[in-house]
Amino acid sequence: MNRADVYRFIDAEKTTYPVRLLCRLLGVGHSAFYQWLRAGRQRAADRERHDQHRVEVTRQAWSEHRGVYGARRRLTAELHDRGHRWNRKAVARLMRLAGIEGAHRRQRGRPRRKAAATATAPDLVQRQFTATAPNRLWVADISYLRTWEGFLYLAVVVDAYSRRVVGWAMADHLRTELILDAVGMAIQHRRPARDQVIHHSDRGAQYTSFEFGRTLRSCGVLASMGSVADCYDNAMAETFFATLKTELVYTRAWPSRHELEMEVFSYIEGFYNPRRRHSRLGNVSPDTYEKIHQHSLTHIEVSGP
Repeated sequence: MNRADVYRFIDAEKTTYPVRLLCRLLGVGHSAFYQWLRAGRQRAADRERHDQHRVEVTRQAWSEHRGVYGARRRLTAELHDRGHRWNRKAVARLMRLAGIEGAHRRQRGRPRRKAAATATAPDLVQRQFTATAPNRLWVADISYLRTWEGFLYLAVVVDAYSRRVVGWAMADHLRTELILDAVGMAIQHRRPARDQVIHHSDRGAQYTSFEFGRTLRSCGVLASMGSVADCYDNAMAETFFATLKTELVYTRAWPSRHELEMEVFSYIEGFYNPRRRHSRLGNVSPDTYEKIHQHSLTHIEVSGP
């Protein structure tokens, strides 16, 4: 048994036997034991102060991202970018000490939209939700957000390349104008080349309407629709809605549609697109991912022949 083990044994037994007796029997000086004890207490105090600092750093990073990041990916990556090379287990321990946790998905029921019996467009995607550049594949869907006043309906258009929400609209109805506003926003902001971007949706009545199909054709957007009543044919849009509900909608009750509408706007434009880290994008935000893509294209053009 080494000297440190001897000291630990004395420390454990000091409430049963006198310290001087234990030190004499084990052949160590009692003054040396007390010096070791004071040094250990100082180390423990130093560790506690260090942990308090790390807990505050962790809590601040978590708070700055709406309190939704968990230790597994996003909060650990955020802390790495701030110069703290703590692994996932260390971050999880600090979150426990801080009494914080990331947002977790919960199973919630929702009203189901009745799918149209026929579609006005073929499935051009076949569940391959990948794109080599922005404005090649957009996925769209509608979700129901519950408030005390009734449902708020949210329509989104998501770019499959960067997971950026490029178009969105909210209303208290499910008329075709809702999705026309969402896709109109996407077309106005992104201005895609004709016949290059695919707009993929389910076969909801709004997306199979003549007016919506005519709008896509007039703008040179290729319409695509998944199979009837199959959520996997529009998994990317469903994933965005699950994230939105976990990190915002399910965190509290919403007395009015207007209040929730303002918060959804803030979430999409102030957090999700510009700041929220996405594990499928290498833990960077959709905006950052598109900037990296644009920078790489510029670099190729500059260094090309």
